[in-house]
Amino acid sequence: MAEAHQAVGFRTSLTSDGAEVELSAPVLQEIYLSGLRSWKRHLSRFWNDFLTGVFPASPLSWLFLFSAIQLAWFLQLDPSLGLMEKIKELLPDWGGQHHGLRGVLAGALFASCLWGALIFTLHVALRLLLSYHGWLLEPHGAMSSPTKTWLALVRIFSGRHPMLFSYQRSLPRQPVPSVQDTVRKYLESVRPVLSDEDFDWTAVLAQEFLRLQASLLQWYLRLKSWWASNYVSDWWEEFVYLRSRNPLMVNSNYYMMDFLYVTPTPLQAARAGNAIHALLLYRHRLNRQEIPPTLLMGMRPLCSAQYEKIFNTTRIPGVQKDYIRHLHDSQHVAVFHRGRFFRVGTHSRNSLLSPRALEQQFQRILDDPSPACPHEEHLAALTAAPRDTWAQVRTSLKTQAAEALEVVEGAAFFVSLDAEPAGLTREDPAASLDAYAHALLAGRGHDRWFDKSFTQSSSPMGSWGSSVRHSWATPPSHGHMWEDRSFTLATECFQLGYSADGHCKGHPDPTLPQPQRLQWDLPDQIHSSISVALRGAKILSENIDCHVFPFSLFGKSFIRRCHLSSDSFIQIALQLAHFRDRGQFCLTYESAMTRLFLEGRTETVRSCTREACSFVRAMEDKEKTDPQCLALFRVAVDKHQALLKAAMSGQGVDRHLFALYIVSRFLHLQSPFLTQVHSEQWQLSTSQIPVQQMHLFDVHNYPDYVSSGGGFGPADEHGYGVSYIFMGDDMITFHISSKKSSTKTDSHRLGQHIEDALLDVASLFQAGQHFKRRFRGSGEEDSRRRCGFLSRQTGASKTSMTSPKL
Repeated sequence: MAEAHQAVGFRTSLTSDGAEVELSAPVLQEIYLSGLRSWKRHLSRFWNDFLTGVFPASPLSWLFLFSAIQLAWFLQLDPSLGLMEKIKELLPDWGGQHHGLRGVLAGALFASCLWGALIFTLHVALRLLLSYHGWLLEPHGAMSSPTKTWLALVRIFSGRHPMLFSYQRSLPRQPVPSVQDTVRKYLESVRPVLSDEDFDWTAVLAQEFLRLQASLLQWYLRLKSWWASNYVSDWWEEFVYLRSRNPLMVNSNYYMMDFLYVTPTPLQAARAGNAIHALLLYRHRLNRQEIPPTLLMGMRPLCSAQYEKIFNTTRIPGVQKDYIRHLHDSQHVAVFHRGRFFRVGTHSRNSLLSPRALEQQFQRILDDPSPACPHEEHLAALTAAPRDTWAQVRTSLKTQAAEALEVVEGAAFFVSLDAEPAGLTREDPAASLDAYAHALLAGRGHDRWFDKSFTQSSSPMGSWGSSVRHSWATPPSHGHMWEDRSFTLATECFQLGYSADGHCKGHPDPTLPQPQRLQWDLPDQIHSSISVALRGAKILSENIDCHVFPFSLFGKSFIRRCHLSSDSFIQIALQLAHFRDRGQFCLTYESAMTRLFLEGRTETVRSCTREACSFVRAMEDKEKTDPQCLALFRVAVDKHQALLKAAMSGQGVDRHLFALYIVSRFLHLQSPFLTQVHSEQWQLSTSQIPVQQMHLFDVHNYPDYVSSGGGFGPADEHGYGVSYIFMGDDMITFHISSKKSSTKTDSHRLGQHIEDALLDVASLFQAGQHFKRRFRGSGEEDSRRRCGFLSRQTGASKTSMTSPKL
């Protein structure tokens, strides 16, 4: 998602005001520190590791083993083959009366050693099993005998009822690919977008790199891969995110939307009360590890490390680099309304406040007539400023308003009670949805605290949304926050529910103290900084063009009937749409997760392939027949699937080249090839939003209860950001962003090309012909309305006062 923008800009994150940041630590020292950070994280999770480290065994299994050994000893059998006698000899002699106690202690020690050895064997066996990725490389919908055998063994060694972090010790480390393979794949990926002369020059640079520097840089990476938990993730977090000096707004955050067609209640305070209570219930389950780990195919676990930083997390600005501050717990949220900041406690006597009590507190804030203090209203614009500027101002702010700043930065998350309506409306559904996306991505530039892990915003219409900071976790890894939102929306509407008058269920609590209004003693010297930050935030916000449209002529079910991958289908259609929009091919960034490995984050799928380009040219060639185009389309889909599976299995291109570049910088080695690689621009940045908790929603019986997903800003000044989500079987929602300052891009124009491309690709299949005829035969109506809103035109402003029981 938004990380494509950061990936492009990370080279400049190594500099500050034109002066290069000194990377004085030798590379061996940096590798040592990476491993040390990994071990510190393990120690900080000691109790969780103790509870989950014995998985797939259980503490009760030790008691069973000890009892069996004692029974065998009572029956004068020695299962230890003499080891218990030797253990007894090593124990102190407490006298004859304690002879039986020595036997019990010897049995307990032997049982503990045997139990530990069995657990270690299970972990090693499971890690070896999870290192197998042959299932990823098999054709779509097929499963070989080795994979079936592997699945059976994984089921045997996986145990039952795993907790969230149960599999962490069994996950394999992310492998370091062969540098020769990485360079070969890179050259293959850039061939469609380079001229013959430029490609030949790039190939010469690549061969020089392989001959002179590759083996040395690769050796350091292999060393790090054995010592640290992940050879790339900590450097990705530091250099791509924390060292970036760019504003976080638009560049490093993404948004998630509410239900598309239903507003559960029109009362702003009630919606906030239920939704925030649901979020806090989710955090409670998260702390207790009651959330099951994500499993692919219902069997292959994904890394859960990034769940730890969803709540109570803030990115603190620094002059050269930021750092992430994560608290073990927080019992309040920070609330912003009409330029004022409040502290709202979330607990009473060590229990969560009820939704009705939270609604009461938010209503008190909405009813508070007190005005904002001078400059307080625009204070949060500092978090949207360049990081160096914000770091310098924060030093003064921490001295003058330390208590208020601590309340905001120490909150579980940030809440904005917006004063402007936002959400889908009946009068102008297309424009209102675009404005809703823009409000969630950028707000007004001063009503989001962009340093927090996420900001929840509520509008007077009752709509709800999130602005999520990217550095604590990366999509898709953005499945983290989407799963969070799924749980929140489902719990809010289907479990907590609302009364007939739209309020949260229950009764107000008159004994609750008023929300605490934060007092900011703002020194005079930062007034001008706030004004400058606000001006920059408004310029950045006004320059973003957002377009959202639901496509409902067909969806995943049709693509499945064509025996194709739904993601590959969309990616190839996006290549066709972009070519029609710009008349050329470009490097395309699609994020893929690497959470199959311990502390894995993301990898890039370079979706603009020679096969995809051949298909696009054929579609634009009137002499090509539909069967010819269809054959080329299937080849392009197969190629994309191969790239996606390679990325997921740790055999991608970009993260390896990134890590090699970082090592070269530590060693002060100049590599023209690596420099050129990391100067590339991603003019098309794409991402699919995964839906992994559809069991929380019944889209067949309650089709209006669907979310429209979320989006992010473009990665390039003349590029597009495109995300998409499949909801149910027959809807795809697209989110497109671009810069208004660019004369080469237009989000709405690309949206129309995407609609046309989807229909043209579908028409290649006999079953898809009726979609195109139906679409083309609907007169002069706006295409967005035909595709997205006709089937729901009566539900655009629907408000549900009672929630269905699912």
